[in-house]
Amino acid sequence: MSIHPTAVIHPRARIAEDVEIGPYTIVGEHVTIGRGTKIASHVVIEGWTTIGERNHIFPFSSVGTPPQDIGYRNEETYLLIGDDNVIRECATIHRATTKEERKTVIGNNNFLMAYSHVAHDSRLGNHITMANSVALGGHIVIEDYAILGGMAAVHQFVRIGAYAIVGGLTGVGMDIPPYVTASGSRAQLYGLNLVGLKRRGFSDETISTLKKAYKIVFRSGMTLEEALKKVQTELGDSREVAHLVDFIRNTKRGVTR
Repeated sequence: MSIHPTAVIHPRARIAEDVEIGPYTIVGEHVTIGRGTKIASHVVIEGWTTIGERNHIFPFSSVGTPPQDIGYRNEETYLLIGDDNVIRECATIHRATTKEERKTVIGNNNFLMAYSHVAHDSRLGNHITMANSVALGGHIVIEDYAILGGMAAVHQFVRIGAYAIVGGLTGVGMDIPPYVTASGSRAQLYGLNLVGLKRRGFSDETISTLKKAYKIVFRSGMTLEEALKKVQTELGDSREVAHLVDFIRNTKRGVTR
């Protein structure tokens, strides 16, 4: 274990043997930090926060602090961070409120760039990239391999689907379906995320099927229910199409068109 002498570590914090903690960092009483994690200088980690293995947290980040919710009364709520995440300078990640499952969750292999913000009760999957100054409201769900461009702002309770890409400076007020490209001061869809899908190894056949589904759902002029039924009838054997249809059917805020 390598802990700088100026770091302030609560004696009840649970820290694995090979964790590195830099100067002036503060670690609170209920914090657990897994093996191989590196924490730079001037980081604050508090609350009921569990951090997995091989994470790298950069200076001036604030992790596990209370939610920005006027109804929160310092109840025991949690922040759970998985393995192999990179959390860059001045990022802020808040633990949950008591309004859902009391957990803010970040999965594995995510890259949160400088000044990004993950609000209370949000749930992030794996391999997500959030560029500089991305702001997530509370109760956000982001699926695997999604990418959010710099200064994108996501309204609370919105979901962003797997392999979707959201352009910089985009305001996201409704759900972004999986596999698509979204951009604009108020998000609009601009087709599939073709570059991202190819980079992630999607076959030409799968991409072709997703193109057909996209055209039916978003460009055919049908009602949404009619389009989804047509997609299920004609393309329902595709696992990716099934996920797209299921995502849209389960929307609560509505789907970006």
